[in-house]
Amino acid sequence: MKVLVFGTFDHLHPGHHFLLEKANERGDLHVVIARDQNVQHIKGFLPDHSEQERCNAVQEGFPDAHVILGNETDYLAPIRRIEPDLILLGYDQKLPPEIEEGDLGCTVERLEAFEPERYKSSFLRKE
Repeated sequence: MKVLVFGTFDHLHPGHHFLLEKANERGDLHVVIARDQNVQHIKGFLPDHSEQERCNAVQEGFPDAHVILGNETDYLAPIRRIEPDLILLGYDQKLPPEIEEGDLGCTVERLEAFEPERYKSSFLRKE
């Protein structure tokens, strides 16, 4: 089973590892890393680490995962390419603008939080 997660993965922390490990346990792990320009468009700021640094960090932590950069103009392009059976979302993860769960074409599940009071990228970004 192909399991897809996607996100910014800036400051790769135990909360991210929790999501990636849970996804890896469910099947063949595919990870789409958000492009810098898309993060800026959606969140209003650039990530602290470049898209390539974030991609490398995830690949290093999960060497068997299929890690790719997202598409700069079409958020659904990687999903069409991978054709996942399951997409796992983080507990607080939002879909990109104008994308709804029904657009994803597969089962979507949301994981529980892993110590959100300690491991949240927005907290780490402020430190």
